[in-house]
Amino acid sequence: MKQIKHLLVLVALLLPLFAQAADKEVLAKLQALPGVSDVQELKSTAYDNKYLLNITQEVDPIHHQAGTFKQRVVVCHVGYDRPTVLVTEGYNCKYALREGYQEELSKLLNANLVFVEYRYFEASTPSPCNWDYLTVENSLYDLHNVNQTFRQLYKGKWVSTGISKGGQTCMFYRVFFPDDVDVSVPYVAPLNSAVEDGRHEPFIDHQVSTATNRKHVKDYQIEVLKRKAKLMPMFTQYCNEKGYSFRIPLEEIFDYCVLEYSFAIWQWGTPMTQIPDATASDKDLFNHLIGISEPGYFTPNNPNRSFNVQAARELGYYGYDIKPFKKWLTIKSAKGYLHRVMLPKELQNVKFDKTLYNKTINWLKNNDRKMIYIYGGIDPWGASGVAGLKFLNNKKYIKVYVLPDGSHSTRISTFPEPTRTEIINLLHQYLETN
Repeated sequence: MKQIKHLLVLVALLLPLFAQAADKEVLAKLQALPGVSDVQELKSTAYDNKYLLNITQEVDPIHHQAGTFKQRVVVCHVGYDRPTVLVTEGYNCKYALREGYQEELSKLLNANLVFVEYRYFEASTPSPCNWDYLTVENSLYDLHNVNQTFRQLYKGKWVSTGISKGGQTCMFYRVFFPDDVDVSVPYVAPLNSAVEDGRHEPFIDHQVSTATNRKHVKDYQIEVLKRKAKLMPMFTQYCNEKGYSFRIPLEEIFDYCVLEYSFAIWQWGTPMTQIPDATASDKDLFNHLIGISEPGYFTPNNPNRSFNVQAARELGYYGYDIKPFKKWLTIKSAKGYLHRVMLPKELQNVKFDKTLYNKTINWLKNNDRKMIYIYGGIDPWGASGVAGLKFLNNKKYIKVYVLPDGSHSTRISTFPEPTRTEIINLLHQYLETN
């Protein structure tokens, strides 16, 4: 018995040394990968081994003439024999740097995580910043290079996933490089056919939630517009304190915040009980508006301007229905607002190219790869999602799940039983079969 005790003590003392040795091995293997540099360890409460690194990418991976840039990647190592989840992030990677961050699929599958910051965001922006190379196709070559590089370490099954614009990226990645991963799980991914797609406005006006709730939202918007003269001083002070500068008059920005409100409140599933009624004070009306529809969204130099560029060029976006509010608005039309209000000045005349949309639709029609789409039923982005594509109903492997009352925050974990278990089992089934 005494010998067993001594053995247990010895094992307890040696375990941290084994962990350190494993860390150093992972670190060394990451540093040895081609194109990888600046590897640093990150603290994590969710993963034993977490790293931030750069990978060298070509600015123009097709024609090779524009030089290179460094793209940020977060790697969470679980085991060389485990599946690997590739997060096709659509924006920056800052939230993945948090100590407590844990991606849903990597948790469900006990999988490695490779999280890729999108080109032209934060530290992954080429210098000089030439907008010509900010294309979806170029971003997919970035992912392909990451996949081929990290497959040298992780030779098992791969799953790609992303949320919102990252979900779009996940979908497009499967279209352009269908054999890079075994399964794709796009979350809340729109597939827009125009800069102002046209499906979102009727969804908000006539389909989302209940008629009572839709009226509650619209009544609030009208009340805010009726009190515009009283609220404008607060609005002006707020924008001045934030240091915002806009391309159009502040009165018009106010209008756009009110128009944006209905999209935003449904997108994030804000409870109807939080909406002030007509008896609320000016301050309460104002604070609620700012909390849901913040005016910084309409500044041309906001942190997501790279997304605005892509929305105008090939990702598409949504419009606003001004008819119910026209008598109280300063603006006469909201048509073309993305170009007029939010794009970098040099790109205000950029034209939308429908090629990406058409290519994706044709691919989905003619292919049936293992894909699991996740949507929220009250999320306006779902109005232009793939759930409305009837030809997908006959697919064996492409599956679409819609949570009826789900918002843009819908995840597998937010589905009730037995649907949640069904999705998880399907994911495991897809990974276990060739």
